[in-house]
Amino acid sequence: MNQPEHTFVSPGPAGLGALAVACFGFAAVFMGKVSVGGLPLLAAWLIGGGIVQYTVAVMELKDHNMTGGNVFLFFSAFFMFGAALSTFMKFLMLVGVFGEVSPHAVVEGYCWLAGAIFLTILTPAYLKGAKLLFLIVVLVDVVLWLIVGIDLGMLGAAFKPIVAYLLMAAGFVALYLAGAIVNNHIYGRTVIPTFGVFIK
Repeated sequence: MNQPEHTFVSPGPAGLGALAVACFGFAAVFMGKVSVGGLPLLAAWLIGGGIVQYTVAVMELKDHNMTGGNVFLFFSAFFMFGAALSTFMKFLMLVGVFGEVSPHAVVEGYCWLAGAIFLTILTPAYLKGAKLLFLIVVLVDVVLWLIVGIDLGMLGAAFKPIVAYLLMAAGFVALYLAGAIVNNHIYGRTVIPTFGVFIK
C-alpha cells in the first residue's frame, strides 16, 4: 500500500517576518536607540530569526527554489547567526570582558563587502518574483553597500539614519508581503495585492 506523500506549504512568509525582525532591530541600532545593554538582547532575537531563515532555506532548496533557498541560507548564516555572534562579541568588548579591546568594524566592512556583492549579483533573479520581493532585495542591497562604506570608514555617521530608514522600509514591505502571501493562499484569491511580477 502506497503511503501518501506529505508536502509542505512555503515557509517564505515566516522568513520574511524574521527578516523584518532583523531589519527593525538593526534600524534601532543605526538610529542610536540601543545602548550597550541592548546588544545581547538583539543577538538573542537574531538567533531566533536565524532558526526561521535556515528552516526556510532548506525547504526552499528542497522545492528547487534556487534563488530563494540560497539567499535565505546566506541570510540565516550572516544576517542572523553571524550578526548575532558579532553583536554579542561587541557587547563583551564594550563592557571590558577582554580588557581594553574595542570592536574594530573594518573587518566586518570587508565581510559585508562580500555579502553586498553576493546579494547584488543575485538581485536580477528576483525580477521573476513578486515586485515587492524585488523591492525588498533592492533596499537591502543599498543598505549593505552603505554599511560597507560606514564600516570601512568611507562614509560618515551621517549615513547611519539613512541605513536605519531603509531597513525599516524593507521590514515593513516584508511584513506586508508575508501577510499578502498567507491571506491570498488561505482565501484562494487576491485579498491583499502583491502587484504582480516584472518578468513572467
